[in-house]
Amino acid sequence: MTGRRRNRSTFLSRHHRPVRATALAAGALVACASLVAGCGVVPGTAGGSGDGPIKVMTWAPSDTKATNKPGMPAFARAYARWINSRGGINGRKLTVLTCNDHNDGVSAAKCARRAVKENVVAVVGSYSQYADSFFPPLEGSGIPYIGGYGVTNAEFTSPLSYPVNGGQPTLLAGLGKALATACGNVSLVRPDTIAGDELPVLLDSGLTTGGHRAASDVRAADDATEYSVQSTKALDSSTSGASAGSKQGCVVPALGDHTSTFMDSFRRAREDYPTVRTAMAMGSVDQTVIDASGGASGPYEGSYITGWYPVESDARWDAMKKVINAQAFGDNRIDSADAGVQTTWIAYTVFEKAVESLGGGEVSADSVRGALNDGLKISTGGLTPTLQWATRDTWSSADDLASVGFPRMVNAHVTLQLVRQGQLVAARTGFTDVTKTLQNADVS
Repeated sequence: MTGRRRNRSTFLSRHHRPVRATALAAGALVACASLVAGCGVVPGTAGGSGDGPIKVMTWAPSDTKATNKPGMPAFARAYARWINSRGGINGRKLTVLTCNDHNDGVSAAKCARRAVKENVVAVVGSYSQYADSFFPPLEGSGIPYIGGYGVTNAEFTSPLSYPVNGGQPTLLAGLGKALATACGNVSLVRPDTIAGDELPVLLDSGLTTGGHRAASDVRAADDATEYSVQSTKALDSSTSGASAGSKQGCVVPALGDHTSTFMDSFRRAREDYPTVRTAMAMGSVDQTVIDASGGASGPYEGSYITGWYPVESDARWDAMKKVINAQAFGDNRIDSADAGVQTTWIAYTVFEKAVESLGGGEVSADSVRGALNDGLKISTGGLTPTLQWATRDTWSSADDLASVGFPRMVNAHVTLQLVRQGQLVAARTGFTDVTKTLQNADVS
């Protein structure tokens, strides 16, 4: 251990190394642990087999001093009400258990043990930074983890994980690829943690693929209350050697929840420097943050932002918005622009189609996992490329991702967005595949 503070942002944390083979045995030992208090449930009575309701779980942190994603379990409950109003899935009602992981490894493990005790058939559309705590119980009982937020390395390595996006690696690699042609000098401001040490590698993989030199690396405390020193360093580096007619320098804050704190300091410091552009990955900023910071007159105006999905105004989100309007109208925890809510919608789309593929057969953790592992192709209405997890004998792009340490990643596509007049809009049509870019990154 380094003695450094745990990184609370949505980066791949040092606590989340790929799950070891011994996790299966460890999970079996804890499978019968007691229920965790503080978890909710959409009413239902039965779990994984027979003709009763199909039982799943969604978890995420809320009411903590770090990252909070209350909209994810709230939306999961709304989705259950909506699907049940339509007759359920294959005629069976859906029961959604929810749990608060409190951004704490002990609570994350309790949520997972409750999932085991309750005999859920899957954990769907969830967020937790504590993969080392929640994966062993799930793996010990064979429960699939469908559509995690993509915040840990284990979500891209565990055989029971079915991620719907490419997590932080794709966002930073895609951002670097976009900035390679748009920027002069690039400065990255990132946490001075082991997790933060991974970020320059990912950003630089995109920059160098585009023929750009590596970014300047500005380290910062991940829990600071102001970032004036780091703002000055980033501005010095990004404007150094600039001449008339040259491309603007770019500053990339990658501080997770503290990106807004950095931008407050940066707004003041940049007045004494030539104009620079900012850029960041989704998760560090969203439309709510942009609105709260002043919209078109705020510090994010003109920023490039990489995301996993189309912008919230895209018509492809209309189906999700109908569910929110029908079953969660007025619930301010659920924001259709939140990447967590969007991920939960896509995850439940995957789960619904996996269950539908079983017809009238048994619905269990094993059968759901089997349907996904057998190569079921799942369309998400254009919100992602077609998703497919399978054990293959033939080559596919997933094999390329496995070669760089992400064997469960099947979606390495990102979108490029721009803050224009205070609104996130698409800066480029369609998706960018960063598979080849990630191959240039030394992510081991």
